[in-house]
Amino acid sequence: MTLLLLDIGNTHTHVGLAGEAGAFRQCDLPTAAWAGTRVPAELKRFVGAAPVTGAALCSVVPSATPRAVAAVRRCWRVTPLELTHRTLRGLGIRYPRPASIGPDRLANAVAARQRVGAPVIIIDFGTAVTFDVVDRRGDYIGGIIAPGLAAMTDYLHEKTALLPRIRIRDTRTVIGRNTQEAMLVGAVHGYRGMIRELLGELRRELRVKALPVLATGGYARLMARQIPDITAVVPGLTLEGLRLVWRARQTGAVAGKRTP
Repeated sequence: MTLLLLDIGNTHTHVGLAGEAGAFRQCDLPTAAWAGTRVPAELKRFVGAAPVTGAALCSVVPSATPRAVAAVRRCWRVTPLELTHRTLRGLGIRYPRPASIGPDRLANAVAARQRVGAPVIIIDFGTAVTFDVVDRRGDYIGGIIAPGLAAMTDYLHEKTALLPRIRIRDTRTVIGRNTQEAMLVGAVHGYRGMIRELLGELRRELRVKALPVLATGGYARLMARQIPDITAVVPGLTLEGLRLVWRARQTGAVAGKRTP
């Protein structure tokens, strides 16, 4: 079995090939490229001679979703499973409006629960920084959304006359000796402070002293360096969640609870 996985985010589309044991090859494509014609050729180059027998996707970019579905159908004659709250397997939902939950967040929650059990918190460092919470019962109950690191620094550059566009990286000091360093301190150290505070609030609300926190996304390793509360950095967590949902549906697993 070779499964094609597509995690369509605001900036990048994360692509994976997976077998029974998990993803074994990954690449990133610019999500904006779905508006053109070259993505199917890029996908075919990535897949190569692998015989794609199934596909699954999650998308937070509605305009890209039908293009991705059409490309997979055209290239491999496979209709991909689109992850939504209705197609979800392996996770309960206790949330007032399940349709409003980003499908990538559901995929992360499925993979995290499978990996470490429940309760668990997932932090995804993407274009936005999202916190997602799976409670003791194994149900998705909500989370937190904050601007991403790059979004914040890009906004400063775009809305001010003198602040430059910067590349996110760590700093050894909390006193910036130039404009770029000062911006990096605000972004990296400031975000670490925000994450530590929010994790503390989540622990108090969940009434637990300690719980697993999994981090994924582009800046996960950078941010986790000085945050002991993050217990593991898991690249490809979203793709793994997609694989698990696809497998559960193929094997006829019972759907997760969806109690509002």
